[in-house]
Amino acid sequence: MDPKEILNLLVNTQYITSEDSKLALSSTNDDPAIAIDYLVQNNIITYDIIGQALAESWGVAYFDLNTFIPSKDDVIKIPESVAKELRLVYFKDLPEKIQIASDNPVVLQGNAKLIIKREEKSGFIGGKKEITEEKDLEQELIKLFQKPIEFGYSLTQDIDRSLLSYKAPLSSRFISIMDKFDTVAPEIVEEIIEEALEESVSDIHFEPQYNKSVRIRFRVDGILQEVGSIPFAYYENILNLIKVNSQLRTDEHFIPQDGAIRFQKNNSVTDVRVSILPTVYGEKIALRVLTNSLSNITLDTLGLNEKNIKILRKASQKPFGMVLVTGPTGSGKSTTLYSILKTVNDEGRNITTIEDPVEYKIEGVNHIQVNKETDLSFARGLRSILRQDPNIILVGEIRDDETAQIAINAALTGHLLFSTVHANDGESTLPRLLNMDIDPFLLSTTLQLIVAQRLVRKICPACVYTYSVNRNELEETVGESLERFFPEEKLTLYRGKGCANCGFTGYKGRSGIYQLIEMSEELRELVLHKPNSDIIAKISRKQGSLSLFEDGIEKVKIGVTTLDEVMRVAQIPEEYN
Repeated sequence: MDPKEILNLLVNTQYITSEDSKLALSSTNDDPAIAIDYLVQNNIITYDIIGQALAESWGVAYFDLNTFIPSKDDVIKIPESVAKELRLVYFKDLPEKIQIASDNPVVLQGNAKLIIKREEKSGFIGGKKEITEEKDLEQELIKLFQKPIEFGYSLTQDIDRSLLSYKAPLSSRFISIMDKFDTVAPEIVEEIIEEALEESVSDIHFEPQYNKSVRIRFRVDGILQEVGSIPFAYYENILNLIKVNSQLRTDEHFIPQDGAIRFQKNNSVTDVRVSILPTVYGEKIALRVLTNSLSNITLDTLGLNEKNIKILRKASQKPFGMVLVTGPTGSGKSTTLYSILKTVNDEGRNITTIEDPVEYKIEGVNHIQVNKETDLSFARGLRSILRQDPNIILVGEIRDDETAQIAINAALTGHLLFSTVHANDGESTLPRLLNMDIDPFLLSTTLQLIVAQRLVRKICPACVYTYSVNRNELEETVGESLERFFPEEKLTLYRGKGCANCGFTGYKGRSGIYQLIEMSEELRELVLHKPNSDIIAKISRKQGSLSLFEDGIEKVKIGVTTLDEVMRVAQIPEEYN
């Protein structure tokens, strides 16, 4: 069904109003496909609602492959050729039937046939002829599973993801490529990047080892995991290929080099940041995969609770001032800022960003890339932006005194400014800024909100289960008193068993944990006296601000993540020790 038909279906089934449809089309130059993304981004519908509407149109049930994710072992029970040709995914084994998901109209209408070809001997001289048989798909599946079959609809992107279960492990594919091709560099690099995109990998590491092999590791949900290795004999060609494509020197092996590659496959384009670093065993490559799509990222999907979403929306609607997001590298600061930008992006505002690098691109926003070769720094770029009649400015990072001074003045002169600062938590952000020689009065006048954040891995929805534990047992494990956070002696918590869907880690995807500090009159007065972080923490707590650890504990209690994950990225506030 094409996007225009889907929009009409959503209106006819009353999942959206005709006004919603008209607004989405008018906001996207009458492009139905982009209009559907617009409806999702603005929380008018969800992809699951689209799936439900399409299922109803076919007269079948909706099988949500995001809520219940079948294991790889279950998926491959259907022969690969049949599954891929007819778009079939094993969904559930119920006592009375087997449920199979598909987005193929012929399957959903019950008219699908299996075409089976075989060879038979022909004539007296031992010739062969090809015999083609046509068999009913449902009856063949009943024979296979010895149970009745129920077909249901699943979204195309979910079917595509599930069909990846038939792919061999990356290490096996390396061997196949090396056996098949004389020059393996392009094939192996392409295979690695494609796999990384399919698995939502943020970083790819090529690491030369002492034993003359090169280890390949992926960072998934913030954790590195080995996915294969390559003999060192093949690595030089791979290294040179990446250097050439990222416009780096191939004759230089003893200094760090940085570049970028644009990877294009079919209609998809992905930017990859390249870093080369010499080690004692050879040159190490680190590739950062930069996601250009923000279609599924909103304030509601980041892990913020309802109270914090309201605080962020309120701060982002102010005509001027400064909102700062703080946390270490890789804690999701840019994603949070861009989610806020999406809420304020309209024709009536001039929004300009200066970043290093530009990780996301939003239509209607002016993006500027820091460039050392042309001396385009954050400070210099920010000065130029102020001459471009901006309403809203995003500065990728306040990393020096000069940028801090210009940012404060921009926020003071009628601009709304978003930026990031490296600090351990919300309360240490103010002393960090004051150490940049910012005038305390100007800081107290302009700063509106501080958002501190970390990322924790989410429990895999396919293998999550509950378990009972005594609080004393948890305290022995973490070495801290937890009574303040878990008053009950007996607790029911959540974790993942580990399955094919999550690579047997028990985790799939990530969520943020947050600490928001609003600048109250009491805090503004306090800034004038250059307070330390302990005093700021006490006042913000009195105002109702939760620490990173406390917000994490709330997510532990509702089954989003585990205590181990929260302890990995956040500390218990000192006053509770």
